[in-house]
Amino acid sequence: MIQKESHKWKTVVAAGLQPSGRQLHQLRPRTRPQPKIVDPDNAPRDQRSPAGDDAVVCRRCRLVITAVGERRVINGAHAHTFANPEGIVFEIVCYREAWGCGTVGSASSEFTWFAGYEWRIAVCLNCLTHLGWRFASRLGPFFHGLIADRLLVRGP
Repeated sequence: MIQKESHKWKTVVAAGLQPSGRQLHQLRPRTRPQPKIVDPDNAPRDQRSPAGDDAVVCRRCRLVITAVGERRVINGAHAHTFANPEGIVFEIVCYREAWGCGTVGSASSEFTWFAGYEWRIAVCLNCLTHLGWRFASRLGPFFHGLIADRLLVRGP
């Protein structure tokens, strides 16, 4: 990671976040707040797993990202292994909704892993960890390809 400091902000350049291998430039405050651990019993309603369903949470901060019931089969499988142009290998798992994710950057079709889909980077809304990508197509529904080793499954 390369850091360039300016008056109140520093630019963080992180390689390997995008399937295209392009570098991502983001502005972040100089001091990064510590991630807060979200208590699942007191979490806002949109951050809770549906009743009776296992929650899929961010491995770093434990925020509920999605639910096991949101799993999707894309191109014949739920799990896929891909490498970006820089050779970084990702094992991703596919989910329809991922309400604990936000997206970064504009949509791109460069080096997409799923034909006909554009991708955007998906990050945890709580700790900003890169969790994967949101794939969208004009011809079908969107889905999230989330990096398997950055998630945990928690029982109801």
